[in-house]
Amino acid sequence: MADKKNIEVVVEDSWDEKAKEAISTLSAQIEKLQLELKEMKGSEGGAEGGKGKKKKNFKLKTPKGMRDYGPEKMYIRNKVFNTIVECFKLHGAVTIDTPVMELKDVLMGKYGEDSKLIYELADQGGEDLALRYDLTVPFARFVAQNRIKQIKRYHIARVYRRDNPKMDKGRYREFYQCDIDFAGDFGAKMVPDAECVKIVCTILKSLDLGDFLVKVNNRKLLDGIFAVCGVPEEKFRTICSAVDKLDKMSWEAVKKEMTLEKGLDDAVADRIGEFVLDKGGEGRDFTMTSFELVAKLKANEEFMANTLGREGVEEIELLLEFMDVFKVQGNVSFDLSLARGLDYYTGVIYEAILVGQEVGSVAGGGRYDNLVGMFDKKGRTVPCVGVSLGVERLFAIIEEREREVTAENMRTHDTHVLVAAIKEVDEETKETKSTIKDRLALCQMMWAFGISTETAYKPSTNLKSEFKAAEDNHIPIMLIIGPDELKKGVVKVRNTVSREEEEVVREDVPEKVKALLASM
Repeated sequence: MADKKNIEVVVEDSWDEKAKEAISTLSAQIEKLQLELKEMKGSEGGAEGGKGKKKKNFKLKTPKGMRDYGPEKMYIRNKVFNTIVECFKLHGAVTIDTPVMELKDVLMGKYGEDSKLIYELADQGGEDLALRYDLTVPFARFVAQNRIKQIKRYHIARVYRRDNPKMDKGRYREFYQCDIDFAGDFGAKMVPDAECVKIVCTILKSLDLGDFLVKVNNRKLLDGIFAVCGVPEEKFRTICSAVDKLDKMSWEAVKKEMTLEKGLDDAVADRIGEFVLDKGGEGRDFTMTSFELVAKLKANEEFMANTLGREGVEEIELLLEFMDVFKVQGNVSFDLSLARGLDYYTGVIYEAILVGQEVGSVAGGGRYDNLVGMFDKKGRTVPCVGVSLGVERLFAIIEEREREVTAENMRTHDTHVLVAAIKEVDEETKETKSTIKDRLALCQMMWAFGISTETAYKPSTNLKSEFKAAEDNHIPIMLIIGPDELKKGVVKVRNTVSREEEEVVREDVPEKVKALLASM
């Protein structure tokens, strides 16, 4: 057997690519053969009492930035998911699903500086693939591929980012996003944009997360600012990414990035600062309302002379008017520092934060009118706007808040009925009779009526233990049978909360249970 270490070949620059590939393939084959030989030797040693076969030192763990969820965690997660889905459905959205992997070309070039966080996969049979970074780009691909003209959809699924995880802050490499998007022309301008903000406010209020703020801005407005301040057009996106860091960095640090790292003139950066440090809102520490900030921009003749800037201000003003209609203006701030780093945004953008909590943004989105056109052969565009909730950060907050909620007062399953039987001893054999068939027959009756029911998987049950099991697991109803009940054709129906019992004719038990559940 040749040894890979003994093969030393210097590949000159003049050699063609085929020669390099041949050597690379040969080296890989040698390495594979060596591994196979090593495994064969290990197997031979293992045939004699395991001698010669070393046990691999393997630590069981989840991959970095990913985690498992037990029943208690899933109880909380499902409550949050249900709250979000109910709100999405309340606004008339339908759901779709897309593959967890996309063609790499579909994802690349859509996320600006964040494209480096995309998980690229090894070639698997002729296609370059990557794990989806978000749900928005796959949705745009879905709309283009299926030639959809109008849809209001929601999608809840896992996404993946090769980020530096901070588990305690809800930042993971694998996490769920909950998106709702409006694709198509819905007639009234800015209504879908405003409805997205309304949906975020409704969900955050429903989850009782404390004070929150939805920041709004407009990419057109930002581009107008950059143009008026003298930023070269080719630097709009890179300067936009720098402005987006103002929620985490001081203006001095952001200005330094603009000038030293991105080559912007100091005077231009100072002019940008005169705009992007302004924000408006109600209460808190705002020095002006959102409408007063709109008025300030409209009073700037140089700025309003810029077409994009003027359009952006008009759209923001209309959005704020709809915020009044939806009665969420108290939780909305017009913030000129909000930029959102993704390249595909074309109009209104928004981002939700929890006031006084260091978890970063919990929702974000905006308008992306050109993204679908990137995937259409004829460049057919479909106007789109949407919002995504970063539920992992919401989970982190809710889990911390509900640490006092233990398994003792948390229902981790949906069982409503537990079937038990009184022990009966055979007079001749003195052995305990099996009641499993009688109990399973009752389970079958309940299942046929759509009532979630369980029983112990053993020949007979101890009634005292079953009472305790029902109470510990918060199962509200027990059905109890014994020799007398079987003879009379009745079942004891027990309310485990009040501990009241009532004999019910066997055929009437399902309706009795349904009535009890409805009254609880």
